[in-house]
Amino acid sequence: MQILAYFIIYSIIGFIIETIFGLLTKGVIESRKSFLYGPFCGVYGLGAVVMIIGLQKFKKNNYTLFFGGFIIGSVLEYIVSLVGEIMFDIKWWDYSSMPFNINGRVCVWFSIFWGLLAIYLMTHINPKVDRLIEKIPKKVLKNFTIILTIIIFIDFLLTCFALKMFFVRLVNGYNLDIQGVDKYLETYTELYEKPEIKEFVDTYFSNEKMLKAFPNIKVTKKNGNIIWVCDILSDIQPYYFRVFTPKRVK
Repeated sequence: MQILAYFIIYSIIGFIIETIFGLLTKGVIESRKSFLYGPFCGVYGLGAVVMIIGLQKFKKNNYTLFFGGFIIGSVLEYIVSLVGEIMFDIKWWDYSSMPFNINGRVCVWFSIFWGLLAIYLMTHINPKVDRLIEKIPKKVLKNFTIILTIIIFIDFLLTCFALKMFFVRLVNGYNLDIQGVDKYLETYTELYEKPEIKEFVDTYFSNEKMLKAFPNIKVTKKNGNIIWVCDILSDIQPYYFRVFTPKRVK
């Protein structure tokens, strides 16, 4: 139960961190979540859980924590990127332009970040999270964790369905050749052509809804080119609102 609590807490923390990062780097407050509805960034939740479990043998000192975080974080990031492309047909991130990268999924600079994060996570953040969890009555923690886990799982299923419908609509509406879509294109196209399904999808999973939920979504074309969906749906404003315009370095 504590592992699930970790996942929920760090997913929410990750959502907050990503929102702040988007504000500082792009000057906009936009959706930076992993799922369609809840304020959860599952990569952070999963990463924290894997690190907390995997780094127990590296707690001797900061050097071993850095090494463990460097390796575990890099492997996890690569797997999450790969799974995202297989399950969602999404390119969550692309480090191809950065030095010392592996298939654009991991790069040495972010691996160093994972190492530093491991030190701070294990020595500062997680002890405080543990103290917070200990203050919550066990029954309340159990019920709350179960309810939120069910909500996240439902959100995950809805996200999978919505993204597939979204890509089918993009492929058919904009004549795109997106990698991975062929395996379900015919089935979901037939489903989308049913009037009641089309009305439901267009109402709750419209292009505007999907782009505002995932403003940085990228897909890979069959020729290997990576494209931003916001460039295709350029008439839709992908962010909620702009706070400031970052200055460009000349």
